[in-house]
Amino acid sequence: MRILLCDDHRIVREGLKQILADTPDIEVAAECASGPEVLHSARVEAIDLVLLDIAIPQQDGLDVLRQIKQEMPRLPVLMLSTYPEKQYAARCYKLGAAGYLNKSTDPEQLVEAIRKAAGGGLYVSAQMAETLASGLAQRATAPQRAAHESLSHREYQVFQLIAAGRSVKEIADQLELSPNTVSTYRSRILEKTGASNDVGIAMYAVRHQLLPV
Repeated sequence: MRILLCDDHRIVREGLKQILADTPDIEVAAECASGPEVLHSARVEAIDLVLLDIAIPQQDGLDVLRQIKQEMPRLPVLMLSTYPEKQYAARCYKLGAAGYLNKSTDPEQLVEAIRKAAGGGLYVSAQMAETLASGLAQRATAPQRAAHESLSHREYQVFQLIAAGRSVKEIADQLELSPNTVSTYRSRILEKTGASNDVGIAMYAVRHQLLPV
């Protein structure tokens, strides 16, 4: 299995390559450190799976995932992140990810996930399976969703950055959007969450344990 590895931290890439070097049926065929690089490599390299970090520069990992699935729907993408599963895993699955792993995952679990995803399967950890089942049960008994669940992908990105204390300009620069567009997303977030200002958004994120780590 030929893997395309994307993480902006070289030490993380080296660690992952060392883990996979001991696995004879898996080869890291290419590596990159940014969103545009992974899209280019996915288009030109003969690969069987993309191992993709969420927090990568120039283009958010979820945007990269969405674009890969639009252009190459049969190419499995396994998401790897420091974010807890409850923050991002469900969104990744909805966008077509073949699995979601935290970077604290055991090497054996990483290899298992790669093999399953590359074979056309969907990898879901035991913890995530329990979380998803619990969420389904809650939705079955409670007709109203939490306010943040109604946020679009881009609104959720802006929500997290506001909660982390970023200014409109900083968010615009990071997401490569105009400040006016970010302000529009901010207005929608305030309306959907019921917050009255950025402090209210941060407090909402704290209550629901949604602050980025």
